[in-house]
Amino acid sequence: MKTIIAEKPSVAREIAGLLGASDKKDGYLTGNGYFVTWAFGHLIGLGMPDDYGISGFDKASLPILPNPFLLTVRKVKKDKEYTADTGALKQLKVIEQLFNKSNSIIVATDAGREGELIFRYIYEYLKCNKPFERLWISSLTEKAIKQGFDNLKDGAAFDGLYQAAQGRSRADWLVGINATQALSIAAGNGIYSLGRVQTPTLALICKRYLDNKNFTVKKYWQIQLSHNKAQVDFKSISATKWDEKQLADDTLKAIQRGATATVTSVEYKSVTEQAPLLFDLTGLQKEANKRLKLSAEATLNIAQSLYEKKFITYPRTGSKYIPEDL
Repeated sequence: MKTIIAEKPSVAREIAGLLGASDKKDGYLTGNGYFVTWAFGHLIGLGMPDDYGISGFDKASLPILPNPFLLTVRKVKKDKEYTADTGALKQLKVIEQLFNKSNSIIVATDAGREGELIFRYIYEYLKCNKPFERLWISSLTEKAIKQGFDNLKDGAAFDGLYQAAQGRSRADWLVGINATQALSIAAGNGIYSLGRVQTPTLALICKRYLDNKNFTVKKYWQIQLSHNKAQVDFKSISATKWDEKQLADDTLKAIQRGATATVTSVEYKSVTEQAPLLFDLTGLQKEANKRLKLSAEATLNIAQSLYEKKFITYPRTGSKYIPEDL
């Protein structure tokens, strides 16, 4: 038997349907020599300070530099405390049982850094040593899935991708945990959250807000002329912007005395405009907000739902192109 592990139930169902694994069980599908299961996203993550025996915010404990980093089952907040997610624990138990019953594993999590990390953290947490291969597909068409299974790659070929994802994960932890605790202790009046991504992003937003708030309105004057040529009315505006109204008035009077304006140069341009590219997720969110006033999260949820129903291509990507099989 082989276990195929996908990132989401919808992807697992697509793969299982194509492979003839139609027998539904609790947490997986089976048939034709395969177990097909899923991970519900990040089932396993890096442990929190409590997992290292560090409770609360303690200046003497900083900086917290785990060696080694501990992996724990996904946690949810209950009554101001974090406890293991019961749904994650249940699915992890299913995955462990299937791994133990299998001769090998096929990794079918999303083709990308985070998809690789989701599987590797599960694999490492369960202390599994079964050989695994990678299904690398960018769409869920029948053709793409079949080609992917015909070209399974050795799991070791993606060690670099895993190490990049692991590095990102650990960097988030080190910056987020230590900076949050350090600032909160220094401030002494609450919890202030800092993070590798959220803090510089918030800084950009704040800078833009302050630039806008502190913007000083400065008046200037331009001259606009009305023209008529061959029974066509049109207007022109001066390229020069005068800081003083008197200078603009003087120039206008000089033009009025002459009663004519002379065209000094004409430039012709032939422009070819390409059709716009497809939406990536960010572009889709911007357009949906502008036209429909939808939040970024609402757009993501709608796009994800449409994707799972096969109405749109995979939305959670920065690419504006789709593969040829679509």
